Amino acid sequence: MDKYHIILASNSPRRKELLAGLGLAFDVRVLQGIDESYPPTLPTRDIAEYISQKKAAAYREQLADDELVITADTIVVLGDEVMGKPVDEQDASHMLHKLSGKTHQVITGVTLTTKERQQSFSVLTDVTFKQLSDEEIDYYIVHYRPMDKAGAYGIQEWIGYIGVTGLNGSYFNVMGLPVQRIYEALKTYGITPVGGTQHT
Repeated sequence: MDKYHIILASNSPRRKELLAGLGLAFDVRVLQGIDESYPPTLPTRDIAEYISQKKAAAYREQLADDELVITADTIVVLGDEVMGKPVDEQDASHMLHKLSGKTHQVITGVTLTTKERQQSFSVLTDVTFKQLSDEEIDYYIVHYRPMDKAGAYGIQEWIGYIGVTGLNGSYFNVMGLPVQRIYEALKTYGITPVGGTQHT
């Protein structure tokens, strides 16, 4: 028997699907109103991990002795600009026009937390887009409504099919959860897949 019961602190259907793919049983638990701000002087590379740790702090005091919570945050970085989730269609269009024809970074920070122990890491993936037309950007926004996605796109959706010309690093990290690194980290907690099924 595994020592810990896993809690995924995310409502994201992509993160639920990815974690379930590891063959581990887990529950989803979501707290509202967690402060996701970060110091303006924080290096870009550290932002996602910092926010994942802030999320973890909100859950830690509520954890049972046998629970392990996974918190994560994903950001898109173009040059020195950090792109979060778009506020509306116009903002989404603005983001995609900026990403068009360029290479950007997707960084996911992950924190694994129990009452006794905490482990954090970040995973970075380079993603290159072709030059996207206005029509392609408009079509994607209207049909896929990417308001819940950092950088206003999901690589597993239409825009990824037609727009991504290069990828260096973990594809699943771009989707929102670097499952290979999470798998290795969970093993250090004595957790291994046993063909469990997802519980929500």
